[in-house]
Amino acid sequence: MKPSTLGFIGVRLREAREARGLTVISLADLIGISRQAIYQYENGTQLPRPEVTKKLSSTLSVPISYFLDKPDIKTGNIFYRSMSAATKSSRLRGEARYRWFRTILSYLNEYIEFPEINFPNFDVPSNPTYISNEKIEELAIQSRNFWDFSSIPINNMVLLLENNGAIVTYDYLYADALDAFSDVHLDENSPFCIVLGADKSIAVRSRFDAAHEIGHKILHRNIDGSFLRRKAEYSLMEKQAHRFAAAFLLPANAFANDFYSSNLDTLLSLKPKWKVSVAMMIKRAGDLNFISSEQEKRLWINLSRRGWRTKEPLDDELEIERPQVIKRAFEILIKEKIKTKQEILSEIPLSATDIEILSGLKKGYLTETTTETSPTIRILKNYRSEKKGTQKHNKPAEVKKFPKK
Repeated sequence: MKPSTLGFIGVRLREAREARGLTVISLADLIGISRQAIYQYENGTQLPRPEVTKKLSSTLSVPISYFLDKPDIKTGNIFYRSMSAATKSSRLRGEARYRWFRTILSYLNEYIEFPEINFPNFDVPSNPTYISNEKIEELAIQSRNFWDFSSIPINNMVLLLENNGAIVTYDYLYADALDAFSDVHLDENSPFCIVLGADKSIAVRSRFDAAHEIGHKILHRNIDGSFLRRKAEYSLMEKQAHRFAAAFLLPANAFANDFYSSNLDTLLSLKPKWKVSVAMMIKRAGDLNFISSEQEKRLWINLSRRGWRTKEPLDDELEIERPQVIKRAFEILIKEKIKTKQEILSEIPLSATDIEILSGLKKGYLTETTTETSPTIRILKNYRSEKKGTQKHNKPAEVKKFPKK
């Protein structure tokens, strides 16, 4: 009887395959085995031999320990821009990598106390068809007031999210229709996690994506998951999150004060202040009836003539707002000798590259050679964000007591 890899968990193989965007057939070809064997491994009806497990580990760039680690990550209602069949593989990839991110977060929760969730909890209908545009505008303003922004520009959307308990990662989604997604839990004590797509690397787009996901959290937290499987209602919820994002980033009264001429150059002059795209301002002006339908049509035509549909002026100049909390958590664990890099890599069943990407760490950070000693410090106090700006509610995060082994 040939030896097999005892404790091999099939669902982990499926997750790793999906995280790499591979089909069963393509993985089988890469490994040099039959597709039936891959199906059997994933379904748990057969265990791979040690040499096959080693090939799977190398091909999928995950440690062997990954296949032996029982997953316990649960997710809530995940909101996407598109639920089309064309993006199914990208959604599977995104969800698999999101579970990896949650694995990292679960590990850090043993040592770090993150900022508490501080999101407004409004009375919103549980049926999206009952949420009007007027209600969305009202809730966007109330959300701004909740975070003490009133009508001023929001300098950093990611910092706003992180300071108020949201957990953000910046990852490649490899699909034009997937700019971002979020995990909206019904359990208010669960983390509100947002994945922002790194594919386009345009600041105004990423900011809009972040505001869009806030819209889902505010508007659709009570929505029954069955609505996500209904095309019409799902499309409506996406439009509602779009409307919320526009109202949140560009409040009507403040935009009215700045909007003095309906031409592209005027709108472009407002872009550095509000950090939103010219295209969004055109749509916003039309929604608020600042311009007629004919004026809006001409603006869209001129936008296309200037070649601004895919890329606008200033897109290369406005800085991408990147997550900091997870990155700093790792840096502090290592700096204060709570954990060594080697211990982190042995205790998180993921590759160093994936941990670095999902945590916002620089490439090679966890594998670079440094002089490290055994951990001696048990508690770290007053870990605060070093970011400065108009955002309030900066919460301290503390390292908890080092668990006994």
